[in-house]
Amino acid sequence: MPFQRKILYVILDGVGDQPIPEINCQTTLQAASTPNMDKLAQAGQSGQMYTVGKGIVPQSDIAVISILGYDPRVHYTGRGRLEAFGMGIPVNPGDVALRCNFATKGEGNEIADRRVGRTLTSEEASLLSDAINVRVKLTSVPHSSFEFVPTIAHRAVLVLRSANGLSAEITNVDPGYGRIGKLGVAKTVFDPVVQKVIPCEGYAGCEKAIRGAKLMNEFVDKSTEVLDKHPVNQRRCEQGLLPADLILARDAGEGLPDFPSYPEKFGVHFATFVEMPVEVGIARSIGLKMIELPRPSNDLGRDYQCCAQMAKNYLPEYDGIYIHIKGPDEPGHDGDYQRKIEIIEQIDRHFFGTLLGQIDLSETLIMITADHATPCVVKGHTDDPVPLLIAGGNIQSDGTPHFSEAACRSGSLGTLACGTELMPLLIRYAQAMPEESTRAEAMH
Repeated sequence: MPFQRKILYVILDGVGDQPIPEINCQTTLQAASTPNMDKLAQAGQSGQMYTVGKGIVPQSDIAVISILGYDPRVHYTGRGRLEAFGMGIPVNPGDVALRCNFATKGEGNEIADRRVGRTLTSEEASLLSDAINVRVKLTSVPHSSFEFVPTIAHRAVLVLRSANGLSAEITNVDPGYGRIGKLGVAKTVFDPVVQKVIPCEGYAGCEKAIRGAKLMNEFVDKSTEVLDKHPVNQRRCEQGLLPADLILARDAGEGLPDFPSYPEKFGVHFATFVEMPVEVGIARSIGLKMIELPRPSNDLGRDYQCCAQMAKNYLPEYDGIYIHIKGPDEPGHDGDYQRKIEIIEQIDRHFFGTLLGQIDLSETLIMITADHATPCVVKGHTDDPVPLLIAGGNIQSDGTPHFSEAACRSGSLGTLACGTELMPLLIRYAQAMPEESTRAEAMH
């Protein structure tokens, strides 16, 4: 059945939260002024969703894979490989790719700050990476090499290579992340003050994994020696900033996931605006048309307005557009509820305020949700269900008063047990004829 209306699929990264004592036990969504999202909530239907599954604390990659309609338990092959694909870094058979952070080391194997206080510039990261690529030589495994590529701010990708081949079945150096089966998950129970680098190990005694772990540990040790003496870090210390003198690595991956494309799986053609390398890698892997956004400015409001304008301009060419807005996640990790409220309000004012003035809601479905919760009181991801809102088209209001965790919990969509349920639901709404506007909900 042909689509009767377009889909705007909007992910607010990490927007889900928990009650915060300092703001009368409200969440950041409840405390923020969001008249435009509230207007959509009042006109549409709401619910909540476990993005990967109850009890699973997802990283962004498995959460995005799931809410875009693919079961990560079936398709997931490791975040590092997707990050490398998003950056266009070659990963050949036998190579292993990992997601990395520049971090700040403490005493011994302790970690003083996992993200260098979020003050590392991309220019600084590039200089530090150049030094690592030139000066670090891996000798623990014969005929081995690596490529280390900075991405955005403190983030980077590492590819390990060996003539005899490596396996991604290795443990994380980064203590903040682990695995449940094949899935890379965030840890919520670890000491937030004193964290320790975990030596990498190979799973199950596999020789290729043992080689990979040996190279990983050697890389961490030798890169630390280079970073410790680098002029960039000396200048940062003189300026009272944290040095970027440690590399944390996690989520090793080899091959790309075997995703059927969006046209094959759902019969739709979607475009996307995404920023982060892992999101780019996922979007390319499932056959979404990549639309490049202008480089971020120092003005969030202007950036959100630009994104809304581009969504309006490109929507006529596609069945839908997937938009991933990173903003709320970082202050959640930092425990900065005031900043998270401010960013939510800017998204509402500049993105949704601009968008709603330029599109015909009777011809468009707008879906708003999150890839995971990043509560300020936890300073990390949790397994909390995230709020979900669908409005536009011929959807009948279920009386939800505003877009927040508590309000959506009582909505007519109920609780989706997994993100893979979301895209089929949206397609039913998009295909429904006017007289079928409530039938799609009944089918769900």
